[in-house]
Amino acid sequence: MPGTNLTQAEAAARSALLQITTYDVTLDLTTGPDTFVSTSRITFTATTPGSSTFADLVGATNVSATLNGLPLDASAYADSRLALDGLADTNELVVTADMAYSHTGEGLHRFVDPVDEKVYLYSQMEVPDARRVFASFEQPDLKATFTFHVTAPEGWAVFSNSPTPVPTSLGDGNARWDFAVTKRMSTYITAIVAGEYVGVEDSYVGKNGTIPLGLYSRASAREHMDVDSLFTLTKQGFELFEDLFDYPYPFGKYDQFFVPEFNAGAMENAGAVTIRDEYIPASRQPRSFYDFRTNMILHEMAHQWFGDLVTMKWWNDLWLNESFAEWAGYYAAANATEFTDAWTGFTNARKLSGYRQDQLITTHPIAPEIKDLHDIEVNFDMITYAKGASALKQLVAWVGMEPFTIGLRAYFRDHAYGNTEFKDLLGALEKASGRDLSTWAEEWLQTSGVNTVRPEFTLNADGTYASLTIHQSAAPEHPTLRRHRMGVGLFDLVEGSLVRRTTIEVDVEGGLTEVAEAVGKKQPDLLLLNDEDLAYVKVRLDERSYATAVAHLSKLDDSLARALIWTAAWDMCRDGELPTSDYIDLVLANIGQETDSWGLSRIPVLAESALFGYVSPDKLPELQDRWEAGVRELLVAAEPGSDAQLIFAKTYAAATDTARGSIHGCMRGERTIADVKALLDGSWTLPGLTVDQDLRWRFITGLCAAGAFGEAEISAELERDTTQSGKENAAGARAASPDPTVKAEAWRLATMDPATPNATGESIANEFSRAGQPALDGYVHAYLDAAETILDKVGTHRAARALEYIFPRQLATQANLDVIDKWLASTTASAMAVRYVREGRDELARAMRAQQA
Repeated sequence: MPGTNLTQAEAAARSALLQITTYDVTLDLTTGPDTFVSTSRITFTATTPGSSTFADLVGATNVSATLNGLPLDASAYADSRLALDGLADTNELVVTADMAYSHTGEGLHRFVDPVDEKVYLYSQMEVPDARRVFASFEQPDLKATFTFHVTAPEGWAVFSNSPTPVPTSLGDGNARWDFAVTKRMSTYITAIVAGEYVGVEDSYVGKNGTIPLGLYSRASAREHMDVDSLFTLTKQGFELFEDLFDYPYPFGKYDQFFVPEFNAGAMENAGAVTIRDEYIPASRQPRSFYDFRTNMILHEMAHQWFGDLVTMKWWNDLWLNESFAEWAGYYAAANATEFTDAWTGFTNARKLSGYRQDQLITTHPIAPEIKDLHDIEVNFDMITYAKGASALKQLVAWVGMEPFTIGLRAYFRDHAYGNTEFKDLLGALEKASGRDLSTWAEEWLQTSGVNTVRPEFTLNADGTYASLTIHQSAAPEHPTLRRHRMGVGLFDLVEGSLVRRTTIEVDVEGGLTEVAEAVGKKQPDLLLLNDEDLAYVKVRLDERSYATAVAHLSKLDDSLARALIWTAAWDMCRDGELPTSDYIDLVLANIGQETDSWGLSRIPVLAESALFGYVSPDKLPELQDRWEAGVRELLVAAEPGSDAQLIFAKTYAAATDTARGSIHGCMRGERTIADVKALLDGSWTLPGLTVDQDLRWRFITGLCAAGAFGEAEISAELERDTTQSGKENAAGARAASPDPTVKAEAWRLATMDPATPNATGESIANEFSRAGQPALDGYVHAYLDAAETILDKVGTHRAARALEYIFPRQLATQANLDVIDKWLASTTASAMAVRYVREGRDELARAMRAQQA
């Protein structure tokens, strides 16, 4: 039985048979806290009269349906499908059903704010979850127009893809909102947002007219919404995109809703974007937070054209939607906002995630084959986002920005409100650039893995290059050697600063590429391949360049060049080519002067993960000691009120984990615990450091991870912080505890209990593996047991989050690898669960190799 799955073959057959004309959807949200009533009236044509098909409907009860006025038998609805036989040329399907509110973020999610008991609903339809809200033909290429009617309590605010109409009072405390018909769109970008939302409105006036704008949130979060900056960013995005795409914004108005317990970062519903409400923070955040939020908001805006106006035919081109929006978000941030260094942040953080994903055993091509909906669950990751965006950045460098723009504009004009495949975009770009891009597409989109480049050179007696060659290699299991356009940067020490002397642009192809222009040039103090970060490739530093980086990286004034060096060092550490102690030394010596906020935020996290993953147990105590002492010095020396001070305070809070260092023989953990307690209670103050609620929870979680705090301190903090965020942080703090009983309960909540709210489960998963090896003993077996059943118990999104983050990565032993291998050889778990187990095993094996090195 198909269940909630849908194959590409089934979708293609249904698309060949049907053309959907209209949806008229009525939702009654007044029937109680558990269910709502949904009525869909769908008009469509069939190319073959008398044929059969099916509509999609998940989790419905009390279903009644008519096709062309005739009632369907109750047996027609089974296994999440409604069988439709004897189709006419023109058809009308009417389906009424009771539908369940979601508490897992799929379909129509319902949330009650613990602060004031106000109710908030929002829909999440992607990938195939419109069918949890109304009967539909759930696939992206069956576009239609939609008319929504919503009955809700009279005091509520109700929104959809069309502008919000004046509601009609029904006289019983309820009202009805009748929305205007939408543009033609796919089911997955339709939206309903309803509840006691509050907000503010504005408008953008551009070359194509006026776009009404709205920002909305929960009432308890409204005071934290930085309205002016959000509207400014939104207007900057529209100005750039309407000019870049040369196509008017397609959907009339543009609302952005900051909603609770959201699974993703945001969702590009046409004209009604939903965003995690963590992005209107109650506490101070570093610049990297706002950098990422900027990209995310611009990412969703780019989708209004690329994804919503022009939509992929089937989910195998979902990569293109997301890769393009990722590239466009960073491009817009760098060219239209205050975050002119957005590409530096991309290199320091986002791109690293792509590199990691691409080196796991589960790597896949950017454009994978998607045979059915289940394939999306295992092929939608940082390869889709970060590697895909990097490939597009390389493509722009390859064909030139102007031809790329001309091709995009033609693509939007030719396919507006339609569906496409990648070949349609490729054809537009080929026509605009005059270049055959088929081989580029083959080597970049249809192969897996990341190449590595390293310099090889000989010197003349006077210290000039006699030769300089770029050596390109690939992992044996993914042997493709790709073409790369990249810069070769030559940097010299000049009066204590690292200064770029020149950059040589070169096209790298095959195993060896001669850099003829370098011959005769003086050897620099630092040679940097992939200067300007045009290519997606791992870079190695020669011995002289690495020594320069350790001593002088902070003296290099180009933030993107620094990011490339940070990335190269991290890759060398992960691959066992650079001792972890050397990487730690590089970080401690230079991170205090780093000016890129993403570098500041991300690099200490990487260093800590290397410390507890890649260091052999016998060497760990001494290196822990250096790390804790170094982070404390960085914190004390940081400029008062700076991002660096805030980030190092959070890093020091995480270092309380090393109180478990007594297990390894390190005694400094006790001092760290005392320091963090003193920062928390105010007996130690640092000028400029405000210990707000977010930072308090960071300190408390760190102290719980060390075993220094427990339920008494968590409960006391919950009396201070009665928000939903407080509950989520408390759950994370408990999960960090080494107490076996507390840890077991956190495990149950995250992996077995369907009633655990989304964000609470996420907080538990994020913190669970902090407490050190003794507290995690046995959880490899528990993890494997959970992987067998977690999907059925807690749903797709919660299961994915738990399986990805809760894996006990610190248990890197051959015995645990053997246990995992035995499980993999015999399991019947879902493909998604198997994927995360394989990735966890891969990380354990890498840690063991690094420890041995």
